[in-house]
Amino acid sequence: MAADALEALLSGNAAHVESLPDDYFAAVQEGQAPEVVSVCCSDSRVPQDGMWSVDEPGWLFSASNIGNQAWDHHEGERVVDGSLLYPVVYASTRTVAVVGHTSCGAVTAAYRAVTGEGGDHPPGIAKSVDALVPVVEDGLEAARVDETAPDGVVIDQLVEYNVDRQVAFLRGAAEIPDDATVLGFVYDFHGAYGDRDGATYLVNANGTRDLDRLRGLVDDAHADRVDTLL
Repeated sequence: MAADALEALLSGNAAHVESLPDDYFAAVQEGQAPEVVSVCCSDSRVPQDGMWSVDEPGWLFSASNIGNQAWDHHEGERVVDGSLLYPVVYASTRTVAVVGHTSCGAVTAAYRAVTGEGGDHPPGIAKSVDALVPVVEDGLEAARVDETAPDGVVIDQLVEYNVDRQVAFLRGAAEIPDDATVLGFVYDFHGAYGDRDGATYLVNANGTRDLDRLRGLVDDAHADRVDTLL
């Protein structure tokens, strides 16, 4: 019932308030300078602050949309999504993380549209799914995606392919400064990459996908968080 949800929201916020030290917002009350902006898929199973264990305000600027898309359209032109771009332009954020997740519903919907199994969606959702259709089409044509694999594997491969495409778009976008670092991740809670649900895997860094080169960017303790399905 709605009343139960309202009570849960207010009770949760009360617990949140009680958990905060008195100076929790002191450093960011006059402004923000987040180190990272993360664009993730809008999904209740994918907690942005939680996946990175962020427990202080002001470090992570989190943006979410259907299919973790870095782009939007304005007057017929593809542009960088404003929620992602805002901290880059106005808060000097120079690290961008694109985060897909296993069994993504948006990628699944686009895949079904491409394979002729898709249904109708409300316009606001259809716009986002339609924007992913060319990504899925390209992914299925690429040798990196195994169309003969079970659908679940194909979807997860397309999720990673979509992350690659979003990273490539950002690296080529005039709005993103040359000194920005663009990272691509997949959040795994289906055991697609390993045996630890909730692990986030680095799959792309500034367009680099070679595993040896990616592992060279992280310390030994995190080398097992670099992987690919493609």
